[in-house]
Amino acid sequence: MNDIIFALASAKGRAGVSVIRISGDNSITSVEKILRKNLSSNNKCLRKIYDSNNSVIDEVLILTFKKSASFTGDETVEIHCHGSIAVVSHILRTLSSLENFRIAEPGEFTRKALENGNLDLIQVEGLADLIESETEAQRRLAVRSMDGALSKKVQIWRKDLIRAVSLIEATIDFADEDIPTDVTPEVLDLINKTQIEIKSEIDGSFAAERIREGFEVAIVGPPNIGKSTLLNALAGRDAAITSDVAGTTRDVIEVKMDINGFAVTLLDTAGLRETTDKVEKIGVELAKTRAKNADIRVFITHDGTVNELKLKPELNDIIVIGKSDLLGKTDILSISGKSGEGLDSLLKTISDILEDLCVGAQTATRERHRVAMVKAQKYLDEGKALMVDSLELSEFASSEFHQGIQTLSSLIGSVGVEDLLDEIFSSFCLGK
Repeated sequence: MNDIIFALASAKGRAGVSVIRISGDNSITSVEKILRKNLSSNNKCLRKIYDSNNSVIDEVLILTFKKSASFTGDETVEIHCHGSIAVVSHILRTLSSLENFRIAEPGEFTRKALENGNLDLIQVEGLADLIESETEAQRRLAVRSMDGALSKKVQIWRKDLIRAVSLIEATIDFADEDIPTDVTPEVLDLINKTQIEIKSEIDGSFAAERIREGFEVAIVGPPNIGKSTLLNALAGRDAAITSDVAGTTRDVIEVKMDINGFAVTLLDTAGLRETTDKVEKIGVELAKTRAKNADIRVFITHDGTVNELKLKPELNDIIVIGKSDLLGKTDILSISGKSGEGLDSLLKTISDILEDLCVGAQTATRERHRVAMVKAQKYLDEGKALMVDSLELSEFASSEFHQGIQTLSSLIGSVGVEDLLDEIFSSFCLGK
């Protein structure tokens, strides 16, 4: 008999209600042993739960799910108890004393859902992303993955490629029968259609991946121009030390923010200048490196130019004049971390750039997705070249197309992903 797994599905600690999830064959009848009463046939009922000494632990709400209606695809029971630490601990101990019951491994409920076909690998990744999501843009992207937006596309691609392969192999296996000998036009139409759609996903995967992982915005400028003050003002707290002494910031200070639904990490960098101080020099080089790799750079300047910084502005850079509280009016955006002047305009500008960076974002959200699609494209290109070169090479073309199908199958977890599964599920909590 397979193990019945259980775990606390809600957050640890005191709460109004806590939820304990149980899943496995015969889990419903097994749980009845500690209820001293059969469960209702309408899937939900109130019951008292007893320990091994026949003492009442709590009065709980019991929900039952048959295989066809459960998240895992196995028979499932949920115990909704009062959220006392003592109550939850006592119920968990009581469950562990039942035959074949054991605490679930991290992500094991979701692994069951994958193994039973309730979810595919992309949907599992979407669920993980939803749990980790911190902003509205991340949530929307994760829900699309969970809903199977990319999975459905992969299934269509596989179906069309399998059709193409079947046409080729029919001409090989039944060459002497009444089957068209040249299926090249239909095969190439199917391959070209699939490749166009895959390319669109590849092109949009970079933006989608940035939404999922979050963007970096580096605050760059000379020493003592108000970079740390600006960071603190945007963060709404004293995240960085501020001082009139130039060179106070030497390491990169990071602050996570939600800017109009986008996950953003603000970087306060060391002031850029020539220096003989070894530690400050390291900080300046680190500042240049992080600024170069950031999605957006906010240059704080004295006069609206970056000549003094010896850096070349790029398309998504923002140039502002710092310490506007000490200056007069100017046509260039002026900001002051102390007075708050210009901060709303700066945030709006950053938000607009982020919106532009996300144009064309598709449903592939991970590097793994992009690598698999690029690899599949390569197989399809090689197969097409063989088809065009000679009908006699159709068998070799079919082999390349088979490789493309297998590569796409790895996206949804059909082949060769066991090590990846271990990595994904390790990030889940016990109750998921």
